[in-house]
Amino acid sequence: MGREFGKLTRMRQVIPYSLSPWSSAPSRRTSAKAPPIAFYLVYTWGTQEFEKSKRKNPAAYESDK
Repeated sequence: MGREFGKLTRMRQVIPYSLSPWSSAPSRRTSAKAPPIAFYLVYTWGTQEFEKSKRKNPAAYESDK
């Protein structure tokens, strides 16, 4: 082959662009300034909803007698 792995083909008039998610400013602003209480509230709400969804509905079994 004689070429590097990343440069196997030659493309003319094509400019590739990429942006790292770790270096973009919007992702840093949202995660760094969110208060820990918000994460706690979301976690407790999700846990309560999960526990409610695991319970059976007694109204669905009234006609089984």
